[in-house]
Amino acid sequence: MIKKEHIKQFGLVGKNIEYSFSRNYFSTKFTKEHKVNHQYINYDIEDISAFESILSKPPIPSGLNVTIPYKKAVIPYLDELSEEAKNIQAVNTIVWEASGKIVGHNTDHYGFEKALVEKINSKPNRALILGTGGASGAIKFVLEKLGCAFQFVSRNPKKDQLSYEQLKKDLIKSIDLIVNTTPVGTYPNTAVSPPIPYEYLDDRHFLFDLIYNPEETKFLKEGKIRGAKTSNGYQMLVYQAEKSWELWNR
Repeated sequence: MIKKEHIKQFGLVGKNIEYSFSRNYFSTKFTKEHKVNHQYINYDIEDISAFESILSKPPIPSGLNVTIPYKKAVIPYLDELSEEAKNIQAVNTIVWEASGKIVGHNTDHYGFEKALVEKINSKPNRALILGTGGASGAIKFVLEKLGCAFQFVSRNPKKDQLSYEQLKKDLIKSIDLIVNTTPVGTYPNTAVSPPIPYEYLDDRHFLFDLIYNPEETKFLKEGKIRGAKTSNGYQMLVYQAEKSWELWNR
């Protein structure tokens, strides 16, 4: 009798993630690479309190990704953070170490930097980061690394952050990169976009949207018709996913 091979289970933790990129990406990857004992599932939870059962009830995952809205909320449940995750204060990849420790990592910064550098002709000098959620810290991390000055924009700005109402013509004209880290414009709510003054955009601007569904958000469309260069978040997702896979298999 042939012994059944142990299943290595991976998955994505988030809320309302049926549409998610990760499950399809990794399931396809496992098929192509003949990883017959690997599977990737969605852990769609209503509240972060349910995360504890994922960590304790069989089958224990071999690795996890984390998405909105839990990139910050998972941190108290982990044993350690990588240096990058500590700096960014958000986790999108969880690794079970051989020692038994559960360690949080951030591969979003890797994905964003690689995707951005491939698209831009020269280093951005000044940027706006729309949103202050779990993904925004990775963007901040990369822009600091690149030596690009930036400001956060929020519907409820805190100290040293801007409101959308403060985005006047002179400010927009002084910016060359705008990164949307909010979920505004994600399918199925494709008719909306972050409330920035699009009329001041031109061919000197680069708009990067972390959203990948739809392929072109209203945010990107509004920039493109005014001559701005644009990129969605798909390639960033591919790069961060491959980095997660590398961490799970080192």
